[in-house]
Amino acid sequence: MNKDIAIAMANLSTGIYVLTVNDGAHRHGMSSSWVVQVSGDPPLFMAAVDNNHFSRAMVASTGAFGFNIVGRRGKELEDYFYSARSRKPDNLEGLAYKLSPGLKVPWLEQAMVSIEARVIDSHVAGDHTMFVAEMAEVRIREKDHPLTSLDLEYVYVGGKELLKR
Repeated sequence: MNKDIAIAMANLSTGIYVLTVNDGAHRHGMSSSWVVQVSGDPPLFMAAVDNNHFSRAMVASTGAFGFNIVGRRGKELEDYFYSARSRKPDNLEGLAYKLSPGLKVPWLEQAMVSIEARVIDSHVAGDHTMFVAEMAEVRIREKDHPLTSLDLEYVYVGGKELLKR
């Protein structure tokens, strides 16, 4: 990717989230920042997942995912999920979480808000799949300010590329 394009993309500020999945055999989480609300009625949002990421196939097959909003006090979640230590099928081992009430997706205890999301549509866009989801259940754990890409020393700009600030 051209350096100027990478800088422009890095300046599109985004929230920092952890998308979690449970397919019965594996419980997995991934750092997620390419997310946006797409409808108010009904309330829908979209999360983009790299087509080569372990979680993508799990979301596609189960039709559900957990969506954990990371607060500033929970930055260690982002640090873990973006690290090499999390690159394994069952990467929630050692983290505090519980399964959501309906869809049984992992809700991280350190997340300020956790959402149980049901996929209603998906679209492939370049090297990512955009999953459009509705919120089935929501848990508000604590008041905090959401962590954003502006709070990090790096920004994911696609593929294996990071832009250091």
